[in-house]
Amino acid sequence: MAGASTVYNLASDMGGMGFIEKNKALCMLSVLINTHLLKAARESGVQRYFYSSSACVYNASKQSVPGVPGLAEDDAYPAMPEDGYGWEKLFSERMCRHFHEDFGLETRVARYHNVYGPTAPTTADGEGAGRDLPEGHRCKAVGRSPHRHLGDGLQTRSFTYIADCLEGTRRLMDSEVRTPINIGSSEMVTINRLVDLVEAIAGVHLVREYDTSAPKGVAGRNSDNSQILASLGWEPSTSLLTGLEATYRWIHDEMMTPAHAPGPGRR
Repeated sequence: MAGASTVYNLASDMGGMGFIEKNKALCMLSVLINTHLLKAARESGVQRYFYSSSACVYNASKQSVPGVPGLAEDDAYPAMPEDGYGWEKLFSERMCRHFHEDFGLETRVARYHNVYGPTAPTTADGEGAGRDLPEGHRCKAVGRSPHRHLGDGLQTRSFTYIADCLEGTRRLMDSEVRTPINIGSSEMVTINRLVDLVEAIAGVHLVREYDTSAPKGVAGRNSDNSQILASLGWEPSTSLLTGLEATYRWIHDEMMTPAHAPGPGRR
């Protein structure tokens, strides 16, 4: 069971798609975080170690069309991950595996798919698509328009609500699953559909501009949840609409709270 001698490695140097395309060396240097933490965990007698990996580890050739089938864990090999960031994540997964094989350190690895929600990072898998989530409210609050898309808006993704991400991580840490596992929603939408939902929730209409010359990542990515269902008897279940509505309410409260007064989620 996860306890006091448990380490969670959730750190990396990353950002949206524009960042990781231009900072591949910096993304790769994040391997040092995992290296040092694994060594320290072993030396300190840590009982269980968690590594947050990414859907960016998956073979790019299996993500070449928007209507891609869900990516199963075996689809990471033969290896052809996102350059820079994806390679670092895949390499760090292997380090966790070998620290268990060679030193007996119990390691758990989750491949997150675009985590969003109140107090969550903008995105967890380097895609940057999560940056669209608050856009409706920003436009409503400050009147900013048009809305710029990276790509044609037809690329597909799935988005995982933060509560589901935390529940899945807890279940994984309390399990005996030592191989990497997807923690992601299987509800795939286009980026255009994502913005449609935000517009409906915010009550706004955005003028959309498409920058097809900008980095947009793979054409399609979705989570196959067969393994997590078989291993943990559970999968993320919060619908995108439900999660976006909760996220919108949180962002609204944050933006309407004076900067000098603590508001929900302020620290």
